[in-house]
Amino acid sequence: MITIKEVSELAKVSQSTVSRALNGHPTVKEANRKKVFDAIEKLGYKPNAFAQALASSRSNSIGMLVGSLDGPFYGPLMHNAENTVRENNNHLIVTSGLESHSREIDSINFLRSKQVDGLIIHSDMLSDDELIEVIEKTPSTIVLNRYIPEVADKCIFIDNELGGYLATKHMLENGHTKVACITGQLSKIDSRDRLQGYRNALTEHGIDYDSNLIVEGRFDHEDRGLNHTCARRLLDRDPEITAIFCHNDNIALAVYDVAYERGLEIGKDISVVGFDNDSHSQHIRPKLTTVNFPVREMGREAAQGVIALVHKQERPLKHKLTPELIVRESVGKR
Repeated sequence: MITIKEVSELAKVSQSTVSRALNGHPTVKEANRKKVFDAIEKLGYKPNAFAQALASSRSNSIGMLVGSLDGPFYGPLMHNAENTVRENNNHLIVTSGLESHSREIDSINFLRSKQVDGLIIHSDMLSDDELIEVIEKTPSTIVLNRYIPEVADKCIFIDNELGGYLATKHMLENGHTKVACITGQLSKIDSRDRLQGYRNALTEHGIDYDSNLIVEGRFDHEDRGLNHTCARRLLDRDPEITAIFCHNDNIALAVYDVAYERGLEIGKDISVVGFDNDSHSQHIRPKLTTVNFPVREMGREAAQGVIALVHKQERPLKHKLTPELIVRESVGKR
């Protein structure tokens, strides 16, 4: 087996230079980097992750906390983070919080016990102050879907307020004046921001906010039954409702179900706009108009950002991701 020592002897550089070159450290001069990799090619040396970790005092692993390990949002988020981490010769360790404050704390402590080099945190339950404390203890941390001014340089988030505004504005511009809203859990900042965007659009169009047109649902696909109940409650409460803004596409599917059960035609009798642009949104009939959440971009950007922090590399981070309204077939004119 070829060793780092043999590489250093052939390249005529120190073993520490070999280690830093293997780990992409920015302080290695280009000439020395070339010597190292020329020697590696001649010797047929293939560094494994364990050897690299020993050489660099790093574990070559990144920890990730998410709200859930499945679903149309977290799946693409984890997939793209994992791919990007692996492309950089690291591994991703993922754990979930499941909307529990204590479980999120336990998850972060578990990841630290594995001596991960950095963290990607998508927290539903931790306060801004608690997340700031996480970053103070583990500086190579990226926080997702949260904007915290004190650590803004380590936050990646989507403009959920703009997304809610775009969805509601589209229905209003199509002549709907009685636009209801089924939110996700209002304990989540995503829902609160999307609801504020809804209110902003109403105000802009001179329509008063009516709390009777708002019901709280749930983002989770396991809670389709609750979201069915929310849709029925709205339609029973005010038969003049002609459009519903749903805080994610899963909630929109529940509205589709209730519309079909009542003989209502989507896009004609009742209009629907979702949020996320899940893969199924373009396969249901009629195709769902929705707000695209660039979750794949968020996963890639988070992984690239945390790896840059670990290696102390200067890399501009795309902090604020912009939502886009995807117009399909589920909104009709009034």
